[in-house]
Amino acid sequence: MTALTQPQLDQLTDQLHANRQALRREVREELENSGEQHRIAILNAEPGDVGDLSLAAALADFNVARFDRHIHALRDIDAAFQRIKDGQYGICTDCGNEIGFARLQAYPTAKRCIICQEQYEKQYAQDGHPKM
Repeated sequence: MTALTQPQLDQLTDQLHANRQALRREVREELENSGEQHRIAILNAEPGDVGDLSLAAALADFNVARFDRHIHALRDIDAAFQRIKDGQYGICTDCGNEIGFARLQAYPTAKRCIICQEQYEKQYAQDGHPKM
């Protein structure tokens, strides 16, 4: 496999910057539009039925999950920038082989080659899921 060329690295760096800006903008908009919180407060403040409590809990869980997803995505982007700085970007953290440019274009925060990612998902994808 060939190493990333400087134009490819520049393209991927630009993509990472754009992704980070988009995520920050999305978080900012969600925080500004968090007027939905008054519904949760009303549901929690009034003596409601089990359905009201369930809805309030679901809304709160949804908001937490959404922000958690954004935080993880921002951390992945920061980690990719650190790998660029360290000269390790585009190198699989598991096997040390190069990560293909096409994979990095589709998923610029990828830290594993496709083979190692598939093995990782087979090994860890079922964690946290109920087993019968």
